[in-house]
Amino acid sequence: MPIKFLLNQTEKLRNRHFFLIDVIIVLFSPLLTLFIGLDGQIDFSIYFLPLIAVTLLFAIIKFNIFYFFGLYRSFWKKASIDDLAKLIFIAFNTALLQYIIFTLLRSFSFKWLELSILPHFFSIIDCFIALSLVAISRFSIRLSQRSAERFYLAKNIQNANTLIVGAGDAGVNMAEELQRHPKVGLIPVAFVDDNKEKHGFRIRGLEVKGDRTLIPEIVAKYGIKKVLIAMPSVPGLVIREIMEICRQVNVETFTMPGLFEIVGGKVSIEHIRKIEIEDLLRRETIQTDIEKVSNFLSGKKVLISGAGGSIGSELARQIINICPSEIILLGHGENSIFEIEYELKERISKINFIGHDVKLICRIADLRFIDRLEFIFNEFRPDVVIHAAAHKHVPLMEENPSEAITNNVLGTKNLVDVSLKFNVRNFVLISTDKAVNPTSVMGASKRLAEMIVHNAAIKSGNCYCAVRFGNVLGSRGSVIKTFKKQLEKGGPITVTHPEIIRYLITIPEAVQLVLQASVLGKGGEIFMLDMGKPIKIVDLAKDLIKLSGLIEGKDIKIVFTGLRPGEKLFEELFVDGENYERTVHEKIFIARNSSEYITDNLIPKIESLIRSAKENNNSEMLQMLIELLPEYTPGENAIAKLGGKIMFKKPLFSLSTNRKVSLF
Repeated sequence: MPIKFLLNQTEKLRNRHFFLIDVIIVLFSPLLTLFIGLDGQIDFSIYFLPLIAVTLLFAIIKFNIFYFFGLYRSFWKKASIDDLAKLIFIAFNTALLQYIIFTLLRSFSFKWLELSILPHFFSIIDCFIALSLVAISRFSIRLSQRSAERFYLAKNIQNANTLIVGAGDAGVNMAEELQRHPKVGLIPVAFVDDNKEKHGFRIRGLEVKGDRTLIPEIVAKYGIKKVLIAMPSVPGLVIREIMEICRQVNVETFTMPGLFEIVGGKVSIEHIRKIEIEDLLRRETIQTDIEKVSNFLSGKKVLISGAGGSIGSELARQIINICPSEIILLGHGENSIFEIEYELKERISKINFIGHDVKLICRIADLRFIDRLEFIFNEFRPDVVIHAAAHKHVPLMEENPSEAITNNVLGTKNLVDVSLKFNVRNFVLISTDKAVNPTSVMGASKRLAEMIVHNAAIKSGNCYCAVRFGNVLGSRGSVIKTFKKQLEKGGPITVTHPEIIRYLITIPEAVQLVLQASVLGKGGEIFMLDMGKPIKIVDLAKDLIKLSGLIEGKDIKIVFTGLRPGEKLFEELFVDGENYERTVHEKIFIARNSSEYITDNLIPKIESLIRSAKENNNSEMLQMLIELLPEYTPGENAIAKLGGKIMFKKPLFSLSTNRKVSLF
């Protein structure tokens, strides 16, 4: 019989067909039971009437129980272990009921019907035989369909023998998914895992062959075409090592996202993708106190400014899983807010379905207009505000300093003022490492934003804090996106300087740490995320070229263009004079004495700065920045473009040069 015809026939099977099969099984099983019990020596002149009687009796009992437990409401073409458990439960109840009724009737003596001549355990054996055949009829259909489907796909679809690296939960789940969906064309053949205790064991029919060093041997022996790295929690260094091994034996390597990016923690085929640069930079899994974060935000009204941006939108994604009562997405760009609203509506429908009631609200507003903010706050009365809105492009803000000041400084001041007016107890500012000893207007504006928040915390006693971190991989302004566009065009890839380095962090990781830091805040703190080791941008470009299957210098070149206005060779994480120490979370630092650098006349001076920005008085604006921030060092290009003549006056306050950083 052709395989395709068999597949078509099994697809047409319905529960009415299974009912007819069950009728045959139920009517036949008492005869088979008696045949087995008497070794095939049946005298029908003696056993005919008792056999007919118990066959009808047992049929009535079985079909009533089958109907009661919904046996004909199951979708048997997708039968699972749960369905098998259901059949066992039905068998137990059927055997019990048959035994009780049969034993009672057997105790009575009828002239025309002697049930006592049948064996005492006849009813139980009959039930075992009948239900075994019923189970076989169900699962044989599925097994034959799967076997036929695999045979058909093997002939008609180009399959690839696949080696799964990692025999943990993610690897086993992925193997199961691939086995359940053979149309994907990835046929799991074996596992490798560095855990020696797993070596030699079989999981879902696949043997754990050994550790990663055996990959070349396994590839050659089993004709492996693709390798799937199923270890979402390992650091990027491990991914890099495995990728290099696979490259040497010329097999294509795939992976899945890190744990931060897998919603709900459940892997699926959709998660399989080629290795990206973010995977090579992945760090070890961060342990988060989910309970504290949940207690902080669950049931609260949470407002996120800049909700359409990279950080703001990821904040919304993660906070929704914590089930706030309301989440208010505030943004200036209507398109970005529309996109994140569309994405989150589907998630919220699932959350609401399981018993939670999360309300999604979107509002378009410019933070520079305080009247609009007051209207929104009066309408929704948020409990928590997370301020992620900001202009972030350093060279652009050097060219447009008034925009940096009015958006980043005035916008923050307005949002803080409105939050205080409407008694918002918790406020979190998303800051940047460019605020540390800034050399750009953007960095200076974010440092002032930090000071505004801390000043409000001191005056109000509320839990207002700032969280500072470095460059974010995958954000709209990320260098990775620029490099990818340059690769698509055939190059060259442009890097500003061969020695330029940056601290890098993924968006999900940054957001998770921001939420963790917000729980630690008591008011007035600067939290600094542990960014790990800085990375040379030129090394990042080289990795991306390798991942694209190209050769640097031959297929594509790297060109150095020189530092841009306001750009540093390296970013700093700590401000001179601020004392840093680790919090209870190993990845989060705190500046214990940050409030010491807030002066009484901070707000009047900032208001003067904002007036200069509104008037586009660049020279005056730069002078005020220097007075407000003694650590701010504008570059020559900035001074020339912002007026040229700058009077360096004595700063309003000074910072100690004795920086203390406690890492333990």
